[in-house]
Amino acid sequence: MADALISVLLEQLASVVYKHTNAAVKLVLDAEKDVKSFSSKLKAIQAVLEDAEKKQVTEASVEDWLKKLKDVSYEMDNVLDEWNTELLRQQVEEKQEVEVDNALVTKKKVCFPMPSGCFCFGKVNKVIHRHNIAKRIKELNERLTLIAAEREMFGFHQTTIGGHDEQLIQRQNTSSLVDISMIFGREEEKKMLLSKLLRESNQDGGKLLVIPIVGMGGMGKTTLAQLAYNNENVTAHFNKKVWVCVSDPFDEVKIAKAIIENLDETQSSSNELQILLQSIKRRVEDKKFLLVLDDVWTEDHKKWENLKLPIIMQSCAKGSTILVTTRKEGVAKMMRATSSMIHSDKLNDKDCLALFNSIAFLDRKEDQVTEFGAIGEEIVKKCKGLPLAAKTLGSLVWYKKTKEEWRDVLNSKIWELEEVEEQVFRPLLLSYYDLAPTVKMCLLYCAIFPKDYKLRKDDLIEFWMSQDYLNSKGKKEKRRIGQSYFESLAMRSFFQDFVKDELGNIRGCKMHDIVHDFVQFLTQKECTIIEAVDGANQSTELPSDKVRHLTLKNVAKGPLPTLCYGCKNMRSLILLDSEITTISPRSVMQMKCLRTLNLSDNMLNEVPKEIGELIHLRYMDLSWSGNLKELPDAVCDLYNLQTLDVSWCPHLEKLPKAMGKLINLKHLYVWACSELRYLPKGIGSLKSLQVLDRFYVCEGDDDEALKLGDLGIMDQLQGILQIERLGKDDASEIEKAQLGNKEHLSRLEVLFHGGAAEQRKGDEEIVKALQPHQNLESLLIGYCQIGTTESLYWIKSLHNLRSVSLIGWRFCEVLPPLGKLPSLEILEIDGMKKVKTVGVEFLGIEEEEQVSGILFPKLKRLEFREMRNWEEWAFLSEITIMPRLSELRILYCPTLKALPEFLYKIPELRTLEIKGCPILEGEYEKGVGKEWHNIFHIPNLTIGWN
Repeated sequence: MADALISVLLEQLASVVYKHTNAAVKLVLDAEKDVKSFSSKLKAIQAVLEDAEKKQVTEASVEDWLKKLKDVSYEMDNVLDEWNTELLRQQVEEKQEVEVDNALVTKKKVCFPMPSGCFCFGKVNKVIHRHNIAKRIKELNERLTLIAAEREMFGFHQTTIGGHDEQLIQRQNTSSLVDISMIFGREEEKKMLLSKLLRESNQDGGKLLVIPIVGMGGMGKTTLAQLAYNNENVTAHFNKKVWVCVSDPFDEVKIAKAIIENLDETQSSSNELQILLQSIKRRVEDKKFLLVLDDVWTEDHKKWENLKLPIIMQSCAKGSTILVTTRKEGVAKMMRATSSMIHSDKLNDKDCLALFNSIAFLDRKEDQVTEFGAIGEEIVKKCKGLPLAAKTLGSLVWYKKTKEEWRDVLNSKIWELEEVEEQVFRPLLLSYYDLAPTVKMCLLYCAIFPKDYKLRKDDLIEFWMSQDYLNSKGKKEKRRIGQSYFESLAMRSFFQDFVKDELGNIRGCKMHDIVHDFVQFLTQKECTIIEAVDGANQSTELPSDKVRHLTLKNVAKGPLPTLCYGCKNMRSLILLDSEITTISPRSVMQMKCLRTLNLSDNMLNEVPKEIGELIHLRYMDLSWSGNLKELPDAVCDLYNLQTLDVSWCPHLEKLPKAMGKLINLKHLYVWACSELRYLPKGIGSLKSLQVLDRFYVCEGDDDEALKLGDLGIMDQLQGILQIERLGKDDASEIEKAQLGNKEHLSRLEVLFHGGAAEQRKGDEEIVKALQPHQNLESLLIGYCQIGTTESLYWIKSLHNLRSVSLIGWRFCEVLPPLGKLPSLEILEIDGMKKVKTVGVEFLGIEEEEQVSGILFPKLKRLEFREMRNWEEWAFLSEITIMPRLSELRILYCPTLKALPEFLYKIPELRTLEIKGCPILEGEYEKGVGKEWHNIFHIPNLTIGWN
């Protein structure tokens, strides 16, 4: 971890020297010499860090030396950040002075008020503060001198700096490596498991069957369970299925809540176990129920009895089953299920090699397979039959292009280590040491999350950014660097269980339990997860003052616990599954080094003004704070803040006026803040803003409100932008917003005022003015009150558009011309109540036009909903239309008479759903409808509500 920290710090040292060479902005007059000296020593130390990182596993003295090095590096990082923050404060103050002067001259209102005072030093205080910074830098330089001298006693080998950059050069089909989910050598276990699951009852005659899958870590127990869980026959066999990740500790209440949430997607507010168990029983009674408990550790029979699952499931239908994965055979004994136990043993050499080769030789030429095959076989022998080890090493050598690099993996001294806790840690260490320093740092940061935690990719990247792990010497934007790092870690098998959006983009993932154990093994006391004790909201004791990243779980309703010891060096605080209502000023003042603060999904009533003292803070997540009404003005003193998330705060009424002072703000999330009337005007000065997920159009003339036209300077906006509450007067503002220049936006959502009694003429001008950049991939326009689609003419030019949703166009009589969009995959038409016919205009052609080629060439999913007057769907039969359509849903279209014939001939159509369409339901009724013979071949058919 030290090499990553040093790499980041060296970049900051170089940056700070560059920034402060100009005499006009020079802040600490006598510190520059010490900064350069410190940097020079760090570079010398950096050359031996790779060897030191490896030796610390076996040599305690090296580990102690690295700890001292990290301590002084972290402290220097803090001092430099203070220095830089003071410079930022000066910039903001100078800007305000200019604006005040302009206001006096022009008598115009100032955009934001004067500073709140967090860093408003008098001239004397400024001199004292700068002297203190210089003094601390000098002291740190002296400490580093001693540390640098000590390195000589360890006999470290020097390595070339910067030799890992090639890992970010990705070959063409790297995404396919992420998607590999094949299973090798488990056919017998799979066959046995399916046989047990599909039985009607236990062999001893009881209703309930408990099946434990037992095996050491990295053996593929969860993969085997997933294969069975997702099997079509298993899905058809059971009425209800639930998957719950258990892990350690075994929390009966949490498990019961998870079962309820998975059964019907509702959260229970009760924490009473008996109430929860009764709720489960009601939901599964007389149902054939499959419950998977993944990763069970406890052998405590009392805890298992408290959960009462066997008793509850006796009320289920015959054949109900509990499937358990565990590393401990004692768990199967505790559950009295040893007779049904399935052992997940080591793979044989053949299957292990097949798994390794499927990854290592992906996209390689046949002659390379022959050339490298013998070395690969020797590497696989090192895996000792562990599937995760084979997968990890396959991912590692996939990057290696020469025999010499493959032999380096084979002959690594890491295989000789005996001190590591698990066999599979050795191949993970090999893959870890092959990472670039900053990518290592990003991986290790994941130790802050508990096992089975669902990681959101965008959140993870912003966490990394807040810790300054994504700095770059070039001009590459940090978010893109973070995406590259995420992909690199995913392709090396550090992440798994990927969650994708409707367009196939990765949105989230998990870490394998063994990988999680591995990163915790490497971070030791720096990353700590603490479970709160019931009723103990007063204080929490940290294990040491070396804790840099802390996660608190299950903190009960009340104040944030006071962190009694060691929190002064803390850089991250994350609360999970907690209900804190307040944060005391004392708690805030304890955490002066904090970079990342995640208080999402709590019950916060307010944020104290002392939050402005956290000058290093870069990430603050207050989302899902149901009682939060406003933020203190002191938030605007957080000059380093990059991410502010207040989404899903339904009672948030306003944001601070002075948000223009947040000159480093890049991500502002305000989604689903229904009481937020407008965004403050100061945001309009934030040219570097990259994410603004929702824009609230102010309903009145308020000089303090951000106007749509103010978005014109924000050409760096990316991801999603939703514009809400559009009305008749916004066409000129839309033009000023220059959406056509925002080439990084991937999704645009535009929502007009709904519920109009008649058409709004202004809506047509607004639609004309929208015209986004041709890079746009997803478009939603809702509640537009126009009669035609002529103003949507520009949509034909959006050749990268993959998803279109048109919702609530209640006065529109025709569908827009979409058939020639070459990339369109998903199309949703909802609430066009005046449309009577869907014809050639929808295809984007004229009646008499001669058409060659394919229309809707990539469309996969099509949904029509609430088309109350739609009667006819007719296309020209000689045209090839929608050849790749796989899902079609027609919902609440009561007057539609028939489906077009071309649909019957689409080979890829796998799902057809017709509901709320009485005429169609009669025509296509199973077995008796006169058109049934045209659709019965479609695998997934839903006709009507039965």
